[in-house]
Amino acid sequence: MRFALYAAVHVLLISRLVLFELGWCFFYLGFLLFLPIGTPIVLLLLLSFAMGLTMDIFYDTGGLHAMAAVLLGYLRPWVLRLLTPRDGYDAADSVNVHLMGWQWFSVYLTLLVFIHHTAFFILELGSFRHLGQTLGKIFASSLFTGLALLIVQLLFFPVRRGRK
Repeated sequence: MRFALYAAVHVLLISRLVLFELGWCFFYLGFLLFLPIGTPIVLLLLLSFAMGLTMDIFYDTGGLHAMAAVLLGYLRPWVLRLLTPRDGYDAADSVNVHLMGWQWFSVYLTLLVFIHHTAFFILELGSFRHLGQTLGKIFASSLFTGLALLIVQLLFFPVRRGRK
């Protein structure tokens, strides 16, 4: 259900928002970034490919979204391991700014969004000829996507863990 919601919101609404022909919001990444922490890697890679392929079909980008999304799905467990708190994670936890804290969430979001955008825009260009413009796209789009996903976290994700 969330897959369809993120894909539909991205395709129908968010994709039309562009900052000065330099920054695009890749809203669909929220689906992949906010999955439960215990999601098996195979399922994560399949969902990443499916979401990327869905975006490629709508935007005729020839696999760029799929490749960058699969890279994000592949690196997500590494980043989660890098950021593991002292007490570890609960298997049922999902990525949530309210549970994990601002510092953890901002590092997690920044790393993965920046890696995704770097791969996407470098492959889109196909060379390093216009590196300055590509770096501008990477930074502007990472900031735009990060802010959009932070707003989604603040508005739609629960503030506190339920009491047991």
